[in-house]
Amino acid sequence: MSEGSVIHLAREAIALVLLLAGPLLAVSLGVGLMVSVFQAATQIQEQTLTFVPKLLAILATLLLLGSWMMNTMLSFTVNHLSGLGRFLR
Repeated sequence: MSEGSVIHLAREAIALVLLLAGPLLAVSLGVGLMVSVFQAATQIQEQTLTFVPKLLAILATLLLLGSWMMNTMLSFTVNHLSGLGRFLR
């Protein structure tokens, strides 16, 4: 396995992680921002108030995008495991 192929594999893995984590992070950021604006407007400074809406939003996002995420990870894994014979020689 050459240095170039290792770098290529690592670059693809990092891109996949960013692709899969991006929607979850964006939803969490959006919900956190909305809760922060609500807390600032109502002057409620409860620290635990942000966790439940974020948790529910991430759960809903996982329910909506979970099959796509799993198919993406599965195709990445199958593609790299099917080419494993090239690296073992």
